[in-house]
Amino acid sequence: MKNKPSQPKAANHKAMKKTAKKSTALSSRAVAAQVILQVLDEGKSLSSLIPDVQACLKTQDLPLLQEICFGVCRVLPRLEQIIQQLVDKPLKGKTRIVHCLLLVGLYQLLYMRIPPHAAVDEVVNATKALKSDSFRGLVNGVLRRFLREQESILAQVDKHWQTLHPEWLVNKLKKAYPNWRDIIHANNQKPPMWLRVNTQKNSRETYRTLLEESAISADTAFHPQALRLTSPIAVEKLPHFSQGAVTVQDLSAQWAAILLEPQNDEWILDACAAPGGKTTHILELAPQAKVIALDIEAHRLKRVEENLTRLNQQARVVCGDATQPDEWLAKIGQSAVQFDRILLDAPCSATGVIRRHPDIKWLRQETDIAPLVVLQERILKALWAKLKPNGILLYATCSVLPEENSEQIRRFLFTQPDAQLLPLPFRDEQNNDKSAVGFQFIAQEKGGDGFYYAKLRKRA
Repeated sequence: MKNKPSQPKAANHKAMKKTAKKSTALSSRAVAAQVILQVLDEGKSLSSLIPDVQACLKTQDLPLLQEICFGVCRVLPRLEQIIQQLVDKPLKGKTRIVHCLLLVGLYQLLYMRIPPHAAVDEVVNATKALKSDSFRGLVNGVLRRFLREQESILAQVDKHWQTLHPEWLVNKLKKAYPNWRDIIHANNQKPPMWLRVNTQKNSRETYRTLLEESAISADTAFHPQALRLTSPIAVEKLPHFSQGAVTVQDLSAQWAAILLEPQNDEWILDACAAPGGKTTHILELAPQAKVIALDIEAHRLKRVEENLTRLNQQARVVCGDATQPDEWLAKIGQSAVQFDRILLDAPCSATGVIRRHPDIKWLRQETDIAPLVVLQERILKALWAKLKPNGILLYATCSVLPEENSEQIRRFLFTQPDAQLLPLPFRDEQNNDKSAVGFQFIAQEKGGDGFYYAKLRKRA
């Protein structure tokens, strides 16, 4: 994935489209159960599965599907414990789809404003579409028993504070952060919707006025282009979205282009660029820069091209491996290019964006981290060789794990004598570590996601 497994394991798109065709008549609950099954048992990500099943749903049902699928992944351990209280024998093998349907039903009863009788009926009816009609009675009985005994069941399940995170990740957070509970709490919330105002078209305050005229409330932040919507909405409702007036991008990620400080006429590489939010931001700040947007996954580069088109911008979009820059530079006839600036949004564990992608908690494994650290190091070294003397490389991840971030950069500085760490314009009020290398954002309820930055200059 874009040299970047931050979106966990891409789905087999042909298989998903085949599933979607078969599922044309399925309800949103049945589709949700299928999607959750593929996340939990096949290691596929919601970000790859949901676009492929949209065809089998009515447009108005898509928000419901997303709410259920993301919500189940967000609170999965709690739902699993409830099922253990209600089902005598675990549902395994071919009956796992019934287990996932129970997850869907319990999530609706606990977290959604759907009348209980309607929620139960819809889930029970979904058994037929899923060819599990023989389990209709079991699903009905389990959900209705939960409604009758909800108070005592939840008292048993919730008697201890639940992290709703895998144990290995909790242990890593405990080791790295005194305020690890705050991080976990933020991860378990729904994320805010942040906008990046295109200041080539409007000032932030002008666009905020446009939002207010459309009855959309937004707050400002320390970042000069950022607005946080009080309530998330569909992008089609944002004033002049299709004309490029604004881009949906998390607050922490919006700092990348600002910190890079791109200039017109410079050669700039956005490495691991998909889906293109940072590429377009670079071009908003330096419209005449010569930008190459690189990604290892061709299908993800389509999103980069779409975003460039929407904002009426020009960049060279290249499919290639960030560890092998000579190969793709030769392919595009630019073998001699040395970059003035490089943005390396490195492959990472994505542990900083769990609230946006809660399936990461169940897709990512502890054994994934060490190979990612090795890959990050390889890309850093390969791209450093393509940076001009006095050039700038901005290293970024959407991780909160020190081995991918501060420890990675500390090691690079030790082994690369021509690398100089530059200061960043942030005060670390979260852990106040004066010896920190780079800057680590952690997810905050009304703030940005977990994100790390280190800015390096190549000494002449």
